[in-house]
Amino acid sequence: MLSDQTTERLRQRFGPDVQPWLDGVPALVERLAARWGLSVVARMSTGSTSCTFRCRRADGSFAYLKITPDREVFATELAALQAWADCPAVVSVLGSVVEDNALLIEALEPGTPLSDWRPAALLLAELRSVPAPAAGFRTVAERVDFMYDLALRRNPGLPEVLVTASHAAARRLADTGSVVRLVHGDLHPANVLSAGRRFVAIDPRPCLGDPDLDVVDWAFLDVATVDALHARIAALNVLDEHRAFEWSRAMAVLLLMSQVRRGAQDASTPMLSQLAESLA
Repeated sequence: MLSDQTTERLRQRFGPDVQPWLDGVPALVERLAARWGLSVVARMSTGSTSCTFRCRRADGSFAYLKITPDREVFATELAALQAWADCPAVVSVLGSVVEDNALLIEALEPGTPLSDWRPAALLLAELRSVPAPAAGFRTVAERVDFMYDLALRRNPGLPEVLVTASHAAARRLADTGSVVRLVHGDLHPANVLSAGRRFVAIDPRPCLGDPDLDVVDWAFLDVATVDALHARIAALNVLDEHRAFEWSRAMAVLLLMSQVRRGAQDASTPMLSQLAESLA
């Protein structure tokens, strides 16, 4: 039921102890499908923490069944989606099973990833318009620490000076922000899908803190110079242009290393290198 690529991603993320959960996925999906009256149509390409299946419901409509071996990933995603329940820019939850770390999520049609930065300006504003919950989520500082720890595990041999400087710059921003909102935490273009006339965020890795962390991927999308980066940030209507630029500069190392790992260097690579080196 799971591809070799999916199982390998989950093993890399959770370690060898995830194998019993992987072995139980077919039975788990069968049980959940019976509970919700679903017919599994397709296994979807997934991230590093979950498995997702496109399903047909009893009324003929579609939905996505999402399962994860990690209780915290499930619980915080569910809590974030519930906090954004009235926000049209976030996908809706149709059901959940706590003991199985399972979510049933609305299907977004046509579900094409957003490849244009322009609609992101409105989406970012809609996300930050929701008051921050009082508790129940990691802080942006904790999210930053996790991102750098994960980058080091995925990219052994990273230049220590650049990574240390990048991490320190990101932590300074996380520790000094005066505006606290519920932050998506993983708002790259593949996690924003088309749904008719609107675009909708999926797969949050939520945290509380400076919402301009969510700007970074959109600031860099199809941008190849520092001047263009400044112009993009201004056009995104961020809360604080200076801090949004500093977030982008701090995170440039992670984006650069991701390019290197995937062998996907492009016109932005020299700019990312310039920004990364400016931190050291």
